[in-house]
Amino acid sequence: MKLTNYTDEQSILLQLKEGSQLAFENLYHRYSKRLYWKLQKLVHDEDQADEILQDLFLKVWERRDQINIEQPFEAYLHRIAQRMAVDYFRKLERQSKLYESYRTVTTELTENVEELFAAKETQNLLNDAISQLPEQRRRAFKLCKIEGKSHQEAAEIMNISPNTVHNHLVKSVSFLKERLANSGKELTPFAIILLIEFL
Repeated sequence: MKLTNYTDEQSILLQLKEGSQLAFENLYHRYSKRLYWKLQKLVHDEDQADEILQDLFLKVWERRDQINIEQPFEAYLHRIAQRMAVDYFRKLERQSKLYESYRTVTTELTENVEELFAAKETQNLLNDAISQLPEQRRRAFKLCKIEGKSHQEAAEIMNISPNTVHNHLVKSVSFLKERLANSGKELTPFAIILLIEFL
C-alpha cells in the first residue's frame, strides 16, 4: 500500500508509530471521550474510569510500535479498555480477600489479647478470694490445688486427717466459686479453663 492510499487514521497511526506526540494527542482527543463513557459504564466509578483511561493511552504510547494500522484502531482501544476493566475488578477482588485476611488476623489477635487480659483479671480475683479464706482452708487449698499434693500428703503436713483436708477443700471451692460469681465479671472460655485448673 502506498502512502497516498492511507486513510487519515492510518496516516496518523504511522506518525504515532514513529513517535509523534502530535499524532498521539490527535488520537487521544478523537477517542478518549467515547472510551471514558465505556469505562464508566463498566466500572461504575468516574474517577476510576478516568484513571484507567489515562493508563490505557499510556499503554498505547508505550506499545505504539506494535499497532497494526490495517486493523480498526478504535476497536483495538475498546479491547484494551475491556481487558483493563476486567483487571480492575480482579484487583478489587484480591484487595477484598487481603482485607478479609487482615481483618480475620487482627480480630483473632484482639480476641487473644482480650482473653489474656480477662484471664489475668480472673487470676487476680481468684488470688484475692484465696487470701480471704480462713488460714487452715487457705493452706489446704494451696497444698492440694496449687502445689498438687494429695489429701494424705496435705494431712501429714497440716497434722490433720485426710477427711478434714477434704472438708477444707470443699468449703474453700464453694467459697471461691461464690466470690467469683458475685464479682460481676463475665468469664471468657479461657478464664473458665483457668478456673477449672484450680477449682
